[in-house]
Amino acid sequence: MEGKEEDVRVGANKFPERQPIGTSAQSDKDYNEPPPAPLFEPGELSSWSFWRAGIAEFIATFLFLYITVLTVMGVKRSPNMCASVGIQGIAWAFGGMIFALVYCTAGISGGHINPAVTFGLFLARKLSLTRALYYIVMQCLGAICGAGVVKGFQPKQYQALGGGANTVAPGYTKGSGLGAEIIGTFVLVYTVFSATDAKRNARDSHVPILAPLPIGFAVFLVHLATIPITGTGINPARSLGAAIIYNKDHSWDDHWVFWVGPFIGAALAALYHVIVIRAIPFKSRS
Repeated sequence: MEGKEEDVRVGANKFPERQPIGTSAQSDKDYNEPPPAPLFEPGELSSWSFWRAGIAEFIATFLFLYITVLTVMGVKRSPNMCASVGIQGIAWAFGGMIFALVYCTAGISGGHINPAVTFGLFLARKLSLTRALYYIVMQCLGAICGAGVVKGFQPKQYQALGGGANTVAPGYTKGSGLGAEIIGTFVLVYTVFSATDAKRNARDSHVPILAPLPIGFAVFLVHLATIPITGTGINPARSLGAAIIYNKDHSWDDHWVFWVGPFIGAALAALYHVIVIRAIPFKSRS
């Protein structure tokens, strides 16, 4: 018994509590807070890493639109929901692609794949205005090309099945659609901030899959909730690409909802993360 008691004492000393609790958890840092990004960073334009990041955003958004629009068309083409993957399958396609693409591109561009995400991170000073604008342009171009390839493969079916374009569903007002887009994008961007937070990265660095997984799952859940309302935008590039290639009047009638809603939602998520969650404005400067 004495040997066992000694082992217990040794084990307790060998593996001390490393996670502070209570108020001390807020004072002892085990991570480095990255400095705020400058508004303009001219040196970026001469760096290959800047340009390849934009290319990565283009390819990722291209693949995202290609897979998801094909999935939406497949569901609409079926005689009934039971003969297809249904709404759940569409939600899995969007969430699964975001999970895979964020995992693939996070180390190159940050894996935004969404102008609303880029806008939210810009407001939180995670990237410069130059990079934010470049990302948004490349994301929109990638989305247009992705939807265009789908139409190129099957032009008649694309036009007949709606081309994956976002519209506010009959029975819902534009205000309802706007609210759904604001809250849905808030959920997504809030998850992005939480999953990529410096403190969380420091403690979960041994599990690199943790950041893309909750982001993809958030996209999946938001789609389950809002597909019946707006078809789920929460990504202005995705909405723009499908609208341009489909190019029907009704796809443009409510298009502003899919820009204004996501940008408001992203801004609210950025403010919530910076002011409430991290309390950055209230921290004393050392």
